[in-house]
Amino acid sequence: MKRFKSLALAAALLAAATAQADINVGVTVSATGPAASLGIPEKNTISILPTTIGGQKINYTVLDDGSDTTNAVANTRKLITESKADVIMGSTTTPNSLAMIDVVAEAQVPMISLAASARIVEPQDPKRRWVFKTPQNDIMMSIAIVQHMANQGVKTVGFIGFADAYGEGWYSEFSKIAALKGIQIVANERYNRADTSVTGQVLKIVAAKPDAVLVAASGTPAVLPQKALKERGYTGKYYQTHGVANNDFLRVGGKDVDDTYLPSGPVLVALQLPADHPVRKSAIDYVTKYEAAFGKGSVSTFGGHAWDAGVLLQAAIPIALKKAQPGTPAFRAALRDALETVKEAPGAHGIFNMSATDHLGLDQRARVMVKIENGAWKYVP
Repeated sequence: MKRFKSLALAAALLAAATAQADINVGVTVSATGPAASLGIPEKNTISILPTTIGGQKINYTVLDDGSDTTNAVANTRKLITESKADVIMGSTTTPNSLAMIDVVAEAQVPMISLAASARIVEPQDPKRRWVFKTPQNDIMMSIAIVQHMANQGVKTVGFIGFADAYGEGWYSEFSKIAALKGIQIVANERYNRADTSVTGQVLKIVAAKPDAVLVAASGTPAVLPQKALKERGYTGKYYQTHGVANNDFLRVGGKDVDDTYLPSGPVLVALQLPADHPVRKSAIDYVTKYEAAFGKGSVSTFGGHAWDAGVLLQAAIPIALKKAQPGTPAFRAALRDALETVKEAPGAHGIFNMSATDHLGLDQRARVMVKIENGAWKYVP
């Protein structure tokens, strides 16, 4: 009888321990530094993500990497070793996310990046098999821009982008699509995220007399080339990437960014979308929840990427829990495997369909064209 009671007690304790197991989500975002206008809404969004998934409590540990690659790597190591993260979310920028890949691959912890470059998840290899991302690929957005340029009669383009993986990735993809449409790139310039002047680069672009200029940058630093071009009297068409789709860009750019075209996730103009748009409902769901917490008009596409990371976890965690318990290497491997099986998951930016060869899972439903008019975003059908 005593032995039976001991076994029963042991079983009860085991069950209690199992029920109390938490899932730890480690997050590093750029809440300060040049990418702060992207990282702040991401950080805010983490606070409205579910705290229970599949009956398990979710703990979010959020660190700021200051838009610095070294800090992003250090944060990732800290989140894995000290916070015992079962999954890493972040970082905000492409250079930071690329630098984090070695760390998560070595520790065999899945990572969901909030940065855009396809290089974060492509080509799939033993390291990148642990990495997923939620922002649209450069190629998807490049196609949207080039199609719009062609429709507008653009024949020549001046290109200026960040002097890092973001700018290089964009040039690589944009130049391929532009060539297919017969659009010639007549100027190709770079600048650093923290630069305060781009006079030399802008003078070269103006001298080339392009029909349009594409600025391949993100956040408020993307305003700098456009302001300089306006000051030099450039009157051609302006294009930006989805890296500027937040209200801080409008605030800093003011009238200088009016009449700019850019591709964006549907969430930016969710309320303007047609009633039958496949992403309208899920995009409005995020907008409603974010603005309830942070105020009307506060939502941005970058926070939407963090929300979509949460959507992926809500779909994958219940599957992983059937195979292993949180806090174990087996659970982390099961979560990685489960992320590859996510199908038809509606997010703020699109409908996710992951696979072993596609760690983004978005299609053309995940982008629309937008124009800035009188300091506001306008959906372009």
